[in-house]
Amino acid sequence: MTKEYETIINTITLPYRWALGPAWTRFFDGLKEEKIYGTRCRKCKKIFVPARSFCPDCFEDLDEWSDVSQEGTLRSWTLVKKSHYGQVRRPPYALGLIHLDGTDCDFIHFIGGIDLSDLKKVREKIKAGTRVKAVWNKEKNANIHDISYFKPLK
Repeated sequence: MTKEYETIINTITLPYRWALGPAWTRFFDGLKEEKIYGTRCRKCKKIFVPARSFCPDCFEDLDEWSDVSQEGTLRSWTLVKKSHYGQVRRPPYALGLIHLDGTDCDFIHFIGGIDLSDLKKVREKIKAGTRVKAVWNKEKNANIHDISYFKPLK
């Protein structure tokens, strides 16, 4: 005979302090100055954004820094319309996979500067291949949200 157990729903919040280390600290300090820094691998020559302390392909230490473009190409995107616990923005908002010019990897950030209320119109404005540019927050806190969003270019 199998015993049935009831379940309950509970939300647990845990404070967390994350040690950034030298690479992330310099990367976030750059954002505070409205600069996007990447690290370049001396062996394979790839540039990584966000900056990293070692090359994920060669496993070489990365200590060569590069000021990279604030423009890039949107690789993919999604529109978030539902709320859930822990969101930093209220829906609707768009998230995109962005490949900055001259770099060798993609990263996720908000897509903005457009009306997100009509999905059909959103699909006309943003799609894979859309060129985008960083839009900076007025207030800087040396974190990823110093970039408010990436806006589509015409």
